[in-house]
Amino acid sequence: MAATIDNSNAVQATKRKHLGIPEAVFVEDVDSFLKQPGNETADSALRKLDEQYQKYKYMELNLSQKKLRLKSQIPQITQTLEILRHMQKKKETTAPMQTHFMLADNVYCKASVPPTDKVCLWLGANVMLEYDIDEAQALLEKNLSTASRNLETLEDDLDFLRDQFTTTEVNMARVYNWDVKRRSKENILKLADKS
Repeated sequence: MAATIDNSNAVQATKRKHLGIPEAVFVEDVDSFLKQPGNETADSALRKLDEQYQKYKYMELNLSQKKLRLKSQIPQITQTLEILRHMQKKKETTAPMQTHFMLADNVYCKASVPPTDKVCLWLGANVMLEYDIDEAQALLEKNLSTASRNLETLEDDLDFLRDQFTTTEVNMARVYNWDVKRRSKENILKLADKS
């Protein structure tokens, strides 16, 4: 009984994990597959499979774009956290911190920053908020762990999606080959009838 529950939980976790990506079902028996509604001919079945394949391609494009955004965000968050940790160490001293900051690509400026317990974080969408250093650090650590978790999930989803590509491609090949064999048999029967 416990094994059944564990298996069903694993299946449910997998389905939840790849929510939104339909699973491609492997076509074992092409004859029975072509008897299903919407698959009256091999051409209609191939069109249906190709449509499914194109949907997977679209999903892959969206997930890849999300992955690129996360991959660029993680180093930025990490760098900001390092700066905050350095500022936290300097907070107790009275001497100003000497630093360089980027004005534009490859253009830096020297700055003298007095000890402070407040920082401003750019949150995006033209929003910047002032935080205590401790609050800012907690927020960025939370954002970093969320971004890392989301990146792992996206990579898992992309792997799952690649499996669906493969299954759909194999299904298309099986239906196509079945149709070629069927046409070949029909041609042989027609030639036999003529002679």
